Amino acid sequence: MKKTVQLILAGMFCISQLWAQCDQATDLCKECIRNNYISDGQSYWALLNNTDVAEFQTTLFANNTYRIAACGGTAQASIIYKIYDQERNLLFSNQEKGNAQFWDFFIENTISVNVEAELDRQKSNSGCGVIVIGFKK
Repeated sequence: MKKTVQLILAGMFCISQLWAQCDQATDLCKECIRNNYISDGQSYWALLNNTDVAEFQTTLFANNTYRIAACGGTAQASIIYKIYDQERNLLFSNQEKGNAQFWDFFIENTISVNVEAELDRQKSNSGCGVIVIGFKK
């Protein structure tokens, strides 16, 4: 019984640490969106481990300039993200830009996209990955 209680308490501690890491990553991402951009109100996040890839779907509307920001815990440039159209054509990968934390882009026509996020395994093996999207004021 004592071991069970200890395991439950240890599990609760680990979960609270993961939530705290996600909150911290979300706050970091929101800082990238604040100046001249308005958040779309969503924080896309996932707990990632080793080779996990999280996928988020969103719609980007015509005639808007967007900023997408990715954060993972406290490590800078620890999230690799890719944006694909519905036919799985790669539109952007921050890996080609040194894992840039954010990217600004203009959308001419409304498009549904898939955003994939994963950890840069050279910087982290597990953690919380957060994506925040904003549009220009």
